[in-house]
Amino acid sequence: MKPERVILFFTGIIAVILLGAVLKLARGVFLPLVIAGLLYFLFAPIVKFMSDRKIPTPLSTTVVLLIFIGICVAGGLFLNTRIQAMIGAFPRYYERFETLFNTLINQFELSPVWWENFHLAPAIGEHLLALSGFLMGFLTNLILVVFFLVFLLLGAPYFDNKIDMALSPRNAARARTVTRSISRQISSYLFLQFLISAATGFLAWGIFAVVDLDFAITWGVLTFLLNFIPNLGSLIAAVPPILISLIQFYPVLGPTIFVGVGLLVIQQIIGNFLSPKVMGERLNLSPVVILISLLMWGWLWGVVGAILSVPITSSMKIIIDNIEPLKPLGVLMSSGQFTHKTRAKQENHNHS
Repeated sequence: MKPERVILFFTGIIAVILLGAVLKLARGVFLPLVIAGLLYFLFAPIVKFMSDRKIPTPLSTTVVLLIFIGICVAGGLFLNTRIQAMIGAFPRYYERFETLFNTLINQFELSPVWWENFHLAPAIGEHLLALSGFLMGFLTNLILVVFFLVFLLLGAPYFDNKIDMALSPRNAARARTVTRSISRQISSYLFLQFLISAATGFLAWGIFAVVDLDFAITWGVLTFLLNFIPNLGSLIAAVPPILISLIQFYPVLGPTIFVGVGLLVIQQIIGNFLSPKVMGERLNLSPVVILISLLMWGWLWGVVGAILSVPITSSMKIIIDNIEPLKPLGVLMSSGQFTHKTRAKQENHNHS
């Protein structure tokens, strides 16, 4: 290998590490900006459509943002109210949990030494309070997201004109293709993910309501929200309701088994069959790439980064696919099914 390529390779690695450090340290600025950028691709076609119908851009932008802010504020306040109710009920549940745990220790003659040094109540209480604070922080950061989004949406109707003036005709056409592909793919992903998550949350709520589980609506909403995190979200969402059902109904185990089996069936049907089929065809991303992006963005920006991992990675792949030297990397990031279908069609055409 030539020395220049070795130097370029290690320079690229150093640049990626430095970029990751900057993104993590300055997450307070970059995270709202990235969220605003993704929302721009979702809302820009709506603003442009209204602008083409002679509706003033400031008015259309205001309407879109007011609807968005209203949904976010209502959702945040609802979740915060439910969390406060759970904080109030926590001592009662923890008392029942200690009774259950002591019963199991006595029944199976286990040593309680390790349990005496494990203070679960303060840890759970701190996490509940932290979650409530996170929601309030989210509503605060929403102001910064809206601030970025206002300027992006106000320029949406004039984006194509600015591209034509800034670039050559060939590069301008390619830039428009990339932006439209990102907008179409992100919009399609968010819409389909919303439908799949809503169906998952509704079915989960139905299971919780059948057994009359406490905070059934809260667990249904939690299932809906965490389902936006690929692969791991639905598994994480299943843990709290199963534990609560065990504590609430013990020594009767029927409701807990019903909840666990019901969530497993939903996960198998929607999570392992319907969702991969729909998302795989829309995104054309390798499952390994999705997992790596989930871990990387989750490490950088926490839960919000995990939720945004797929749209960010999908946008990066579209850009890579339109840069000639990086096309091999785009092929490696793809699921491979479209490449396989393309080869099959070419072989059939050659044989015919």
